[in-house]
Amino acid sequence: MTLSETLILVLYFFVLSILAIYGWHRYYLVYLYMKNRDKAAGRGLPPPPLRELPPVTIQLPIYNEMYVADRLIDAVCEMAYPRELLEIQVLDDSTDETREIAELAVRRHAARGFNIQYLHRVDRTGFKAGALEAGLKVAKGTFIAIFDADFIPPADFLARTLPYFATHDKIGMVQARWGHINQDYSLLTKIQSILLDAHFVLEHGGRNRSGCFFNFNGTAGVWRREAIDTAGGWQHDTLTEDLDLSYRAQLIGWRFVFLPDLVSPAEVPVEMTSFKSQQHRWAKGSIQTCLKLLPRILRSNQPLSVKAEAFFHLSANFNYLLMSLLSVLMFPAMWVRYNMGWTEMLLIDVPLFAAATLSVCNFYIVSQRELYPDWRSRLKYLPFLMSIGIGLCVNNTRAVLEAMFGKQSEFTRTPKYGIEREGDEWVGKKYHQSVGLQPIIELGLGLYFTGTVFYALINQIYGTLPFLMLFQIGFLYTGLLSILQQVTGEDEMQPEVAK
Repeated sequence: MTLSETLILVLYFFVLSILAIYGWHRYYLVYLYMKNRDKAAGRGLPPPPLRELPPVTIQLPIYNEMYVADRLIDAVCEMAYPRELLEIQVLDDSTDETREIAELAVRRHAARGFNIQYLHRVDRTGFKAGALEAGLKVAKGTFIAIFDADFIPPADFLARTLPYFATHDKIGMVQARWGHINQDYSLLTKIQSILLDAHFVLEHGGRNRSGCFFNFNGTAGVWRREAIDTAGGWQHDTLTEDLDLSYRAQLIGWRFVFLPDLVSPAEVPVEMTSFKSQQHRWAKGSIQTCLKLLPRILRSNQPLSVKAEAFFHLSANFNYLLMSLLSVLMFPAMWVRYNMGWTEMLLIDVPLFAAATLSVCNFYIVSQRELYPDWRSRLKYLPFLMSIGIGLCVNNTRAVLEAMFGKQSEFTRTPKYGIEREGDEWVGKKYHQSVGLQPIIELGLGLYFTGTVFYALINQIYGTLPFLMLFQIGFLYTGLLSILQQVTGEDEMQPEVAK
């Protein structure tokens, strides 16, 4: 065996082993969730109602949201809370027709007696974090609720979240679970809904129940204003200002509560390019936060279990680098072993692949079982879910590398089209994003794995076929759908460079 062949196999099994470790971590999250089932907030007796209702400010950060701004403002103004204690801030950084739509909605509800203000910034420094920071400077509320433009919060949202702050004076944030208005719109929206369900139910649920840190998701949550101020306020040196503030607040002693039974419906992206843009922002922001805060977390006096969970949480997106490397190495590693007669090494990498993939299956099966009576009917989406997760590795590897090297990327918010049901149309609307070169790379990898599948078939290496096809389908689907939707939509969205 030559040196190059040895290096290929060593690197291949090293990458696969690290991915398997993170795969086993998913089993651990499920274990934390199940072990601490009786500690879930809201599952036992709810906290008693507040004796005295506090003043609340609701912040609505929007930017070019002409299709959903009116829906959001209307929903918030239906909140069941005394008007004299409720302040609503529409934090609009828009540069298009959204300004007129939002201003008209504000005037309409102000005429009904609501304390609602329209705040427009010309300088978008800090983007969403900057808008929240600017609004906070003039906010009157003791508690701050935040909703993104694509959400439709339930009328009893404040009534069900605020009592938890009275249970302990160190409760700094209460987070609701996201619902999905349009999860049945397409295969892509169905996959996103399952991904988000597992994130909230098992990641948030397992971490919160076991006393580990978890994060505010940027929307559908309520903050104690004091927690924001004492943690250093909204900072915009990362793309995930919510994750950043969450860890800073918990490091100084604030406690968070996750309410799995309080659902705030929202719209998930219907375009592949929009979905990838959202995932890019989340992946890049999480690595930026990891580089910024993980050393501080590891030096803190937090329990080892909290530090370990924070490490896995904040570093998870580094796995996309490994996934991209694994994608390139899979065929050379297979070729080296086959030509040397080392087919028995399948006894090593097939179990490693199984550790990484079966843990994913278990993770999402448990989350669906916890939420839906018809969860078995949803299991058919799991192979597509794993494939799309793999197909994102080019997109998210770019995000991770940009974060590692401090590259300022173009900031593009996720377009929302007011898509609520099957049959609603997004083609021809504004805000579509250009695809660039990335889908071509994804398509090339899809064809690369198509050739690898044929190689495995010809040489009767059948044990690898299920895994190879996950890669093949994932790259072909993400690449082709991005190109197809670019052809059918109009590119009218001009991204801005992050400041």
